[in-house]
Amino acid sequence: MILILIRLEPHHLDAIRAAAPGAQIVVLSDPKEMAEKIGKFIPAVEVILANPHQDRTLPAQFLKGPRLRWIQQRSAGANWLLEYPEVAEKNLIITNASGVHAIPISEHILAFMFCLARDIQRSIRDQVGHRWNRIHQVTELDGQTMCLIGLGAVGERTAEKAKGLNMRILGVRRHPELATPWADQVYGPEHLMGVLPQSDWVIITAPLTRETKGMIGERELKAMKKLAYIINVSRGPIIQEQALIKALQEGWIAGAGLDVFEEEPLPDCSPLWDMENVIITSHYAGRNPYYLDRLIGIFTENLRRYQAGNPLIKVVDKRLGY
Repeated sequence: MILILIRLEPHHLDAIRAAAPGAQIVVLSDPKEMAEKIGKFIPAVEVILANPHQDRTLPAQFLKGPRLRWIQQRSAGANWLLEYPEVAEKNLIITNASGVHAIPISEHILAFMFCLARDIQRSIRDQVGHRWNRIHQVTELDGQTMCLIGLGAVGERTAEKAKGLNMRILGVRRHPELATPWADQVYGPEHLMGVLPQSDWVIITAPLTRETKGMIGERELKAMKKLAYIINVSRGPIIQEQALIKALQEGWIAGAGLDVFEEEPLPDCSPLWDMENVIITSHYAGRNPYYLDRLIGIFTENLRRYQAGNPLIKVVDKRLGY
């Protein structure tokens, strides 16, 4: 049995049926229906397509499934595993949607960078207030240095695009020996404090794990250039938010582009809302009109592999969380 817990279009369901013609497929995409009926199907389900990152009640249900062998999650990040370490002990494969949003998120990063470099966020405020203001703090991206913390699908695509802007690319990743043609140098996490002072742009594209949670705090922010910017499109808790607020208020760094936060939605009382050197977007960097098409492409390929007994793609290391 395949249990689908996200909303899909008819042609997506047709593709799933074509990839697994003999399977029983159950769709519970309405939250109320899911809450009422999921317990009925969990004992028999073998494969689940779901979004455990968004609905944190689902993993507890997954753990009750005696026949469950594989979860295809809708998102790339699997930080929900931090809350359910017992999942790592189960005979259970988890695959993610890594790569489906490499294009939109890398473009979102560049949008942040262009806006901050040309002080567009202040111009928008001036436009709203009908103010003609030609005094702006601007810079050029050409020739500047970008530090990418995380070189997965999003980091790689961002590095590729930044190379087209004649930028110097420094990467920080768990396995620095895994080189990329787009980075000038790749370092392990232990070298982060040496990379930050060299960087004009610090871009966080790493997954949220036990190692990355809170990795950017006061010490790291003070190590950055005063004219440097930080951008986070990954997970909010990677940055210690109070330290970031202090850094922005006291001028340790020039500004920030933030799509993710420690608490979401970002509380009304957060000082980040009113900072002129900050651009805020509401955790939508990965949204794009082709997301589900790309996701179903991964899922159907894995369905064919699963039925044939072949290794799946996009497999998550349950202990590392990505």
